[in-house]
Amino acid sequence: PMFHCNGWCFPWTVAARAGVNVCLRRVDPKSIFDAIRAHGVTHYCGAPIVHAAMVAAPAELKQGITQQVKAMVAGAAPPAAMIEGMEQMGFDLTHVYGLTEIYGPAAVCVKHAEWDALDVGERARLNARQGVNYHLQRGIAVMDAITMQPVPADGETMGEIMFRGNITMKGYLKNPKATQEAFAGGWFHTGDLAVMYPDGYVKIKDRSKDIIISGGENISSIEVEDVLYRHPAVMAAAVVAKPDEKWGETPCAFIELKAGAQVTAEDIVAHCRAHLAGFKIPRAVVFGELPKTSTGKIQKFELRKQAGSATAINV
Repeated sequence: PMFHCNGWCFPWTVAARAGVNVCLRRVDPKSIFDAIRAHGVTHYCGAPIVHAAMVAAPAELKQGITQQVKAMVAGAAPPAAMIEGMEQMGFDLTHVYGLTEIYGPAAVCVKHAEWDALDVGERARLNARQGVNYHLQRGIAVMDAITMQPVPADGETMGEIMFRGNITMKGYLKNPKATQEAFAGGWFHTGDLAVMYPDGYVKIKDRSKDIIISGGENISSIEVEDVLYRHPAVMAAAVVAKPDEKWGETPCAFIELKAGAQVTAEDIVAHCRAHLAGFKIPRAVVFGELPKTSTGKIQKFELRKQAGSATAINV
């Protein structure tokens, strides 16, 4: 997406390295695979939905790619199932993370050689994390947004991801109040909730505004989406809060199916029940094409508008 953060820094970086940029006018799996074959493409970038579309593409579109292809994923937390699918295609996937305010990619999941000996599922779990800051970012931390103290590195205690460094913005234009709030305590507050692991890596759990609070329990929409993506019929999935008189909020799943796939809401619920605690199971399931930005990011704010009228099902 060249209009955003200079294409995650790629177009000018590739030119600086005397490489060739191959540009497409729209996201289309056939065009991507055709370009990789025709031009010998070795590196490309895309949001999770772009990679998911490539994984789900017919096998005949993927034939004839002999070079090693390295891919970068950012823009949303990538489902482990998508990471597995890319690896099974033979693509080497690097997971990066950032926001516009910290200039696109600001942290990366650096792979360890010993991970190669693990099974694909465990590698996907490890590669879905973050934690190593880019050179011009002075630091990344997961902290309690009120006390500004780092959370324990136990992989369970949730806090907010924060950054400081040379490629963090100076502030919001003509909005000193928002700037002051964003930099409270001397760090940039991303609004992303995460846990810190003992090895210093970070696992994003959700956007603070996307956490679903059901009966006093916090539900990570990303955790539920990870499970939904593991259903063989699911192309794309997004989970938002649906108002509920009894529980306050319950999960509502919006699902875009793969071409030709047929599945019922009850099938989706049964799949979730096998992998999630009961209170995390979606109480409403809506099928259809998901609203996306031009870069392929799912527009959850549009889905929140629809969630209130979504039909609840018995769970």
